[in-house]
Amino acid sequence: MSNAVNVIGEKMKTIRESQNMPVAEVAEKSKCPTALIEKLEAGELVPSLTPLLKITRALGVRLGTLLDDMESTGPVVHRAAERERVIHFSGEQSSADKSQLDFFALAQNKADRHIEPFLIKVHPLPVGAKNQLSSHEGEEFIYVLSGGLQIIYGNETYHLQKGDSIYLDSVVPHSVFAEAGIETEILASIYEPQ
Repeated sequence: MSNAVNVIGEKMKTIRESQNMPVAEVAEKSKCPTALIEKLEAGELVPSLTPLLKITRALGVRLGTLLDDMESTGPVVHRAAERERVIHFSGEQSSADKSQLDFFALAQNKADRHIEPFLIKVHPLPVGAKNQLSSHEGEEFIYVLSGGLQIIYGNETYHLQKGDSIYLDSVVPHSVFAEAGIETEILASIYEPQ
């Protein structure tokens, strides 16, 4: 399991405990199963983005709080050569033992931000695996840097190639995954209202 996964769980637990909030209360507020929260805090699962967004909202913090080490009020520069911290997400698959999405946070440590920009490597799904649709408050902008991306958005399916982009309302059930067998890299910005 990635060290970054453990950091997310540890931070989530620290925030929850600092607010004297039992796991059951976070589960109720976030509409996420108690067992999921416990496994995330223990670093036993590769997290999915949608539950993390719901859990951070229940805790009254933004997603970036789980990713940051030290906040800066000035501009934050991330150099490509220094991009080493990866956050692994499972996508929306029911099996959470592998990473489908490798997130590189591009605004890590920027205080009071409203947008979460990421460089994301989207790995192809294993043969026979299916993504589930999910939704959360906010908006997303996705730009395909390489490969091919398939997005199911409500009842529509969009196929994006290098240079294509999409802006969507995250409240509509959606799923993002690499076209069959194609490693894909995207730039994504996620806005989550507070």
